[in-house]
Amino acid sequence: MKKRLGKWLLLAVMFSAVSSVGAGLSYAVEKKPVEIKKGDKCQVCGMFVSAYPRWVAQILFKDGSYAAFDGPKDMFKYYLNVGKYNPSKKQADILAIYVTEYYSAKSAEAQGLFYVQGSDVNGPMGAELVPVMTMEKAKEFMKDHGGRKILKFEEVQAGDLK
Repeated sequence: MKKRLGKWLLLAVMFSAVSSVGAGLSYAVEKKPVEIKKGDKCQVCGMFVSAYPRWVAQILFKDGSYAAFDGPKDMFKYYLNVGKYNPSKKQADILAIYVTEYYSAKSAEAQGLFYVQGSDVNGPMGAELVPVMTMEKAKEFMKDHGGRKILKFEEVQAGDLK
């Protein structure tokens, strides 16, 4: 009985230690947009990102590093082919993705937004996927600015980025 209790106690202590370490790690990298620095360059085209605050997009990695972009289109190019742009990273290393929502001009989690393709609104590199908060706003945007289609984050494919 003592031997069995000892094993359970040892397992409980080990679990507690592992849980504490895991909890500590989860706070090491915050899941919120980083402040873009003046020298940050788009990881796809090389343009200085801070020059285009209404178009900033970023991918945060679990190790605390990040990649900045001058628009959602370049962010998607990178996201859909991470290894091409950064061979030491893969999609599984991503903690969060943020884009600047068109109407509020504030950072928002990219996965929850809708993207209008083919509108008359251009970003720093020309034709852009315009991120908006809701489907209703996306339809309103298309009435005002045209567009070919509305895409959810997970629907964006490489062919939509031309």
